[in-house]
Amino acid sequence: MSTRTSTPDRTGTPGTGSVPGTPDRPRPPRRGTTFRETMLGRIRLDGEDHDRPVRLDLRVAADRVLRPFGTTPALLAGRIRVAGWADDPDATGTLEISPLARRRIRYRIEFTADGRRLTLDGWKSISPRRPIASMTVLPYTLYEDGAAVGSGTVRFPPATQLLPFLASFRFPRGEESAPLLAPKWDGTPGRTEVWYTTATDPATGTGLWLHHELVAPADGSPAFAHGWAAAFPRSGPVRHARFGPTPWTRPAEGFTGDGIQATPGQLSGAAGEFSWQLAEHPTDTPLYTFPRWSWRRPRLPAAQILPAARATYTGTFAYHDTTLTLDGAPGASARIYGHGNAHRWAWLHADLGDDGVLEIVAAVSTRPGLRRLPPLVFLRLRHRGRTWPRRAERAAVGWAGLGRFRADVALPTWTVTGRAGTRRIRVEVTQPEERTLALDYADPDGSPAVCRNSESADAHILLERWWGGWRTEAEWTLDGTAHAEVGDR
Repeated sequence: MSTRTSTPDRTGTPGTGSVPGTPDRPRPPRRGTTFRETMLGRIRLDGEDHDRPVRLDLRVAADRVLRPFGTTPALLAGRIRVAGWADDPDATGTLEISPLARRRIRYRIEFTADGRRLTLDGWKSISPRRPIASMTVLPYTLYEDGAAVGSGTVRFPPATQLLPFLASFRFPRGEESAPLLAPKWDGTPGRTEVWYTTATDPATGTGLWLHHELVAPADGSPAFAHGWAAAFPRSGPVRHARFGPTPWTRPAEGFTGDGIQATPGQLSGAAGEFSWQLAEHPTDTPLYTFPRWSWRRPRLPAAQILPAARATYTGTFAYHDTTLTLDGAPGASARIYGHGNAHRWAWLHADLGDDGVLEIVAAVSTRPGLRRLPPLVFLRLRHRGRTWPRRAERAAVGWAGLGRFRADVALPTWTVTGRAGTRRIRVEVTQPEERTLALDYADPDGSPAVCRNSESADAHILLERWWGGWRTEAEWTLDGTAHAEVGDR
């Protein structure tokens, strides 16, 4: 992994610098809708003679803008608390929003209480004669294995929750991951473009790395493709093999070269003692580690994205005398585009399971006058359906003394700390020497760089929130499943 500088998205002839045409203008991504809702009320369980207080804190996400005169399906996630009985922060479900077409807003939420899996099912019956009352009152029934085990009513309190409810509405752009894998290089000399994939085999704990790179030399020589594959077993030496260089022929999508491909949903090839045939299944939406616009317009000295923040992999990955059969291996593919490597950099991809994913890039520019400054930090944490900081720039402005994100880049351990809004984070990454692979390669202008990569690194992540004092919101420890890199010249 290395940092690059983005250039405009055009179609060109490799190695000529000409731009004979531009691709069809893509359709703008469809807007979705997200918001938060809190409801309070009571529940009576079968066999009990008293009501229990209940609170629902829900996050709603729809893949389209709400349609008042139609029906909008959405997904629910959040926390359900029942006094003395349940507190499940990982409740999930569905929401049917149909206030006029069907005159109802229906909630179905699954959660765990006292070791039992339950379903809360109810709907707000919308009445034009009582619009406020009908939109704020949710009667429901509680089910276990299809049988009713309780009932109750919760209410949305406008006096305390209306403003937070309205302020929580967002209309994010939905994007597919496949178009983000298409080549960006426009034929300009002095550019590199990277497709890289990292994953962890859940059966053996082996970390995997596939690196595919296009290099357009700065002197105008023909562009070429090259890369490598590597395996980081729990025990035994790290192994790798290179492929290429081979002439670059621009594919319609992704990377192809020397019999190797990295295209939407498919990774295959062979290099030295390595061979692989993997199917990629995106399980999350794209994640822009740098500002979204920097992937389309060359305003920053780097551009890196994940077409899907998380993915799973199935298939085979063989090397030396080992053949791994992957089944739902967690990981991700990422993209980089630019002029070459940073002067010094660090990278982390931490899959946090159902909690989400953390992506970090910290880099020092090669530009004269900027090399002595601290690393510029880009950090994106996708946690329970929301991405923090909300804008990628929030972490990066710490480089200019305007924010509070800092990176201390060294080996075997490096750290990132920072604060945005009411949250702060501390990340400590350890790359043990025996699980780290050093590889050398060159920028388009011929200057050398070395990356020290570990696809079986350790990481400790502490997320805190201000509640009149700093309190732990979430904490993760990754033992040999973090993907990390430190590089320099």
